[in-house]
Amino acid sequence: MGETLVIGHRNPDTDAICSAIGYADFKRRTGMADAVAARCGDINDRIDFVLRTFGVPAPRFVADVSPRVADVMRANVISVPPETPLMEALAMMDERNIRVLPVLDPDSRCLGLLSVFKASKFFFPSFARVSDSRRVVVSIRSLARVLCGTMLCAFEPDVENDLVLMIAAMRPASFGARLPSYAPEKLLVVVGDREEIQEAAIRARVRCVVITGGYNVSPEIRALAREFEVSVILCPHDTTTTAMLSRASVSVRNLLRSDHLAFRNDELLADAQRLAAASQFQAFPVVDDSERVVGMLSKSDFLRKVGRRLILVDHNELSQAVTGAADLEIVEIIDHHRLGAFTTQQPILFRNEPVGSTSTIVAEQFLLNRVELTPSIAGCLLAGLVSDTLNLTSPTTTARDADVLAVLEKVSGVNAREFVEKLFSSGSVLVSKPASEAITTDCKEYAEGNARFSVAQIEELGFDTFWKRKDEVAHALDAHCQSHGYLFSALLVTDVVLQTSLLLVAGDPRFRSRIVHPEAQPGIFQMDGVVSRKKQLLPYLTQCLRSLGNGNGNGQGNGQPNG
Repeated sequence: MGETLVIGHRNPDTDAICSAIGYADFKRRTGMADAVAARCGDINDRIDFVLRTFGVPAPRFVADVSPRVADVMRANVISVPPETPLMEALAMMDERNIRVLPVLDPDSRCLGLLSVFKASKFFFPSFARVSDSRRVVVSIRSLARVLCGTMLCAFEPDVENDLVLMIAAMRPASFGARLPSYAPEKLLVVVGDREEIQEAAIRARVRCVVITGGYNVSPEIRALAREFEVSVILCPHDTTTTAMLSRASVSVRNLLRSDHLAFRNDELLADAQRLAAASQFQAFPVVDDSERVVGMLSKSDFLRKVGRRLILVDHNELSQAVTGAADLEIVEIIDHHRLGAFTTQQPILFRNEPVGSTSTIVAEQFLLNRVELTPSIAGCLLAGLVSDTLNLTSPTTTARDADVLAVLEKVSGVNAREFVEKLFSSGSVLVSKPASEAITTDCKEYAEGNARFSVAQIEELGFDTFWKRKDEVAHALDAHCQSHGYLFSALLVTDVVLQTSLLLVAGDPRFRSRIVHPEAQPGIFQMDGVVSRKKQLLPYLTQCLRSLGNGNGNGQGNGQPNG
């Protein structure tokens, strides 16, 4: 499955969603046909308002991009039903150059595997089981099919028989002496045009007589076969070929290895690889939730490159990326945050610009490359820009953001000021969500030295709703901090109208003691003029952290703030 997911960070905000939609459209229009906008978190009411306003579908939800068995399996399953003669199965395996063939029932469920190794043991049994080289397990109809023969007489032709092959290349007296050594109903006699032996075999009531060489039989032999209810097949091949083909006419159901190892198509590739490496098998059926075979996996397939790739937007930190991102090829990063710790196997396009939103950078790519910018995409990018910059009032805003916004207003036909009022009044997470979800709707994890912590932000029209639910919110923040083992968890509640915020901090009391801002209420700090998590709050928090000795000394840890 080849596709390139353009995806924002976990708990995506409006800018992450809109820039993913916009950049995926840009990449498709510039030649990357497999670019798909994606998200690894839920959308909130405000994002839903943006999508509905501009008639754009939500990015595909992808919670985990870790490579799965389905990513490297071979979906064109070559299989046979259980009644297939071995000769036909081996011919198919030779033609397709495969060593293991799944045998499936009518519902595509695997009954077992047929391997070249298993077939060779059937044709060449060990010395202790040399008598098995004469064993023929077959129905009369299937035998005639493999021999390209004609059923002259056929009694119970579809009943599978476990027969002993006897080649009657001897004098009639010798043949007559050997016949009593076997139960006649278990004998498959292969003979040429020796009518005396044909008659003796029929009178002994053997199960089947195969007459080789393309010879015809006399009316008397035909009548005798019908009288004694002996099946007779006329075969065009010589005796040696007939004997070999008779052995190869066995149904594959008799040669299956039913103790095979199978994997589910959604199983983690790394888990499957560990099991496969310890297994004696060389190939493995891949099944879906209904146990139907949907692919085959060989040990060499684990070396195949996973076709899914990533373009990260609005973040450059693996701790904030979709689960499994570290196991895929990341081909581009488009961001506006400070650099986090990040390494790649090969050079990639990394565009990191000091502007107010990732949507600004994406819009600039359309404009600089003279790529058509549709009104709906322009509207999405406008929403991402004004959301992250609080309509150009955030400290992160640059002149480039203002210039781009003017173009987006013109293309989309949307007045930014009027749109912002509708956007921030379209939904409050403190109204629509439980406290435990509200505090993680726009939340990011950071690492600074040896410390891990989280910083979330909620943007509201006024603080009235917050004050009503402050106890619930504080309790949820504390639970979030403890459950993730963070040193602390911070929540910035921002009034987008008054351009000010309140700060709650859960976790280590020593860290809280380093915060010197005035308290609006016990444990709730008043952050006048602070509206940007990226440019204002995070530098302050890391400074407090360094004063505890938990940072790395220079303040340049792995933390990457969101706008």
